[in-house]
Amino acid sequence: MVIVTLGFAILWTATDILAPMVLGLVTGVILAPITDMLERTGLPHGMVAALVVVFGGLIIVTLIFLAEPLVWRIAEELPRIKWELRALIEEFRGLFQSLNEMNQEVKEALGSKPEAEGKNADPAIPSITSALFLAPLVITQILIFTGVLFFFLLTRKNIYAWLSSWIGSSADTAIILQRFTNAERLVSRYFLTISVINAGLGATLGGAMALIGLPGAFVWGVIAALANFILYMGPMMVTAGLLIAGLVTFNGLMALLPPAIFLGLNMLEAQFVTPAFLGKRISVNPLLIFISLVVWLWLWGPIGGIIAIPVLVIAMVMLDIFEDGNDEA
Repeated sequence: MVIVTLGFAILWTATDILAPMVLGLVTGVILAPITDMLERTGLPHGMVAALVVVFGGLIIVTLIFLAEPLVWRIAEELPRIKWELRALIEEFRGLFQSLNEMNQEVKEALGSKPEAEGKNADPAIPSITSALFLAPLVITQILIFTGVLFFFLLTRKNIYAWLSSWIGSSADTAIILQRFTNAERLVSRYFLTISVINAGLGATLGGAMALIGLPGAFVWGVIAALANFILYMGPMMVTAGLLIAGLVTFNGLMALLPPAIFLGLNMLEAQFVTPAFLGKRISVNPLLIFISLVVWLWLWGPIGGIIAIPVLVIAMVMLDIFEDGNDEA
């Protein structure tokens, strides 16, 4: 118990360093099949690792560039969003008389005059000073993530071999090495399948948002596809974002249509599409998934949500919890 507590304490206090390191390792495991495919073409290991890292970085920069106008627009519209929320609450108040007291508290929290709200509200975006203080930490974490990812892709087979010989006896080395290979295969398969599903979800949502006239429909589709990698927390963030976007764009109950569409699509994906695609090849006890998500989200926030399932799968494979021929627990 003392060792477990000490381990959690280290993970908590060293979040700024360990979180990007573990994310880099998990990302390397996910991208391993791509590096293997490129290496089979005869390219040097170093060039392959560099190409994967650079190409991945370009994709991230492109996504940030596409999302930037939408973020700035929402930031500028925050005062009006608060007033749209107040109007929406007023429309529902007649239907829920028992919530009058709560509605009054919300009205007081939002303010009574648009001018006062605009003057007294906190800044919609962080100040330049805050951004400057935060920048070194963010840059450092990006460098840690990039470095770990590059060197893991470059030397992962040597790392597996060394760990296999270090963990067990000489008789167990081959078995442990095979477990590392199986863990890498399962995590890669999981993320490949989830990536295809999330891409379909994003494309469908983007098309639906374009049909109802929501600005930045393509960007919302991309955001939904990426956020869906973070189970539970990701869809919640997208729902909140679409509610804000609906309040900015539409009036009245129409503002609820974007999040309602997303919730419907997400429910279909979670209940039917994902189980059909993954089947029983990568089936993990839902309780274990929930506990893993809670623990890692508590420790490292969104990064923890991303790595929760891969870390769980790797741990289960290394402990030989998955049965041979049926990757189910």
